Amino acid sequence: MKVRVEVKLKPGHFDPEGDVTAQSLRDLGFPVTTVKVGKVYILEVEVKDSREATRLAEDMCKKLLANPVKDDYIIEVLST
Repeated sequence: MKVRVEVKLKPGHFDPEGDVTAQSLRDLGFPVTTVKVGKVYILEVEVKDSREATRLAEDMCKKLLANPVKDDYIIEVLST
């Protein structure tokens, strides 16, 4: 089963990578005001159903993929 996990900074947290990317895009002539950088993980897991896949991805986020102090995450089961 495939699961997509998107991890991004919570509102109010400083995003230096996003700021540098925005400035670089402006330097190239693009009318960009803000860039927010995040990560997307596509996981293939061996589970019985989408509920178990979601629970497993949630556990992965809490233990490794996301920092609960500064990150939010969204879990989406892509296929069964």
